[in-house]
Amino acid sequence: MKFAALLICSLCAFAADPLRVRLVTGGHAHDPEFYSVFTGEPQINVTVEPHPRAYQGGTGKLDVLVLYDMIKVADPKTREWLRAWVESGKGLVVLHHAICSFEDWEWWGDEVVGARYLNSPSRGLPPSTFFHDLSLDIQVVKKHPVTTGVDNFRILDETYKGMWFAPKLELLLTTAHEKGDGPMGWIGPSKTSRVVVLQGGHDKNAHTNPNWRRLVRNAILWSGKRS
Repeated sequence: MKFAALLICSLCAFAADPLRVRLVTGGHAHDPEFYSVFTGEPQINVTVEPHPRAYQGGTGKLDVLVLYDMIKVADPKTREWLRAWVESGKGLVVLHHAICSFEDWEWWGDEVVGARYLNSPSRGLPPSTFFHDLSLDIQVVKKHPVTTGVDNFRILDETYKGMWFAPKLELLLTTAHEKGDGPMGWIGPSKTSRVVVLQGGHDKNAHTNPNWRRLVRNAILWSGKRS
């Protein structure tokens, strides 16, 4: 009985430890309100690192990587670091303009993120475009730990149009707005890592929207295997 009690206490203590999250920024301006999304949540402990420093050193003390940076070209060291991260099975959350990174890296777009923002014509498609300050009706199309507590909602945000998407994505969120592609949130196709991609999140209008904030926090917890 004493052993069982000690085991339960140990498991409770382990479960109470917050996820160790690295938030990667750089390469794209953003409103300071963005950082408020990660405060006041006892289950996550966030440190902010700009690129390229974020993609250096060991990963042993990290659980989830949240990308909000934008890098057009992936250098060999960054590719090696990120591939090792994904193949280790740790969590990954890709937000907004981070989708536009690494257009030259097919493995990343095809097998991890599940989408590619095209800065130039590719795969028979013209360049992708974007549209600011749109009032978007977002539909929750699947019940999932990432969408827990979120119903259909409206948000003032930015859309991307004309992206390439991997086939058979597990869609979570969509919009019917004519200036969007449709998918607004999905689970990445990686077979080793839990990957969540949220297309929205341009500025303070999104960062202060309670539904978007909830989605980001849910995405972190699910990718870190806490839900």
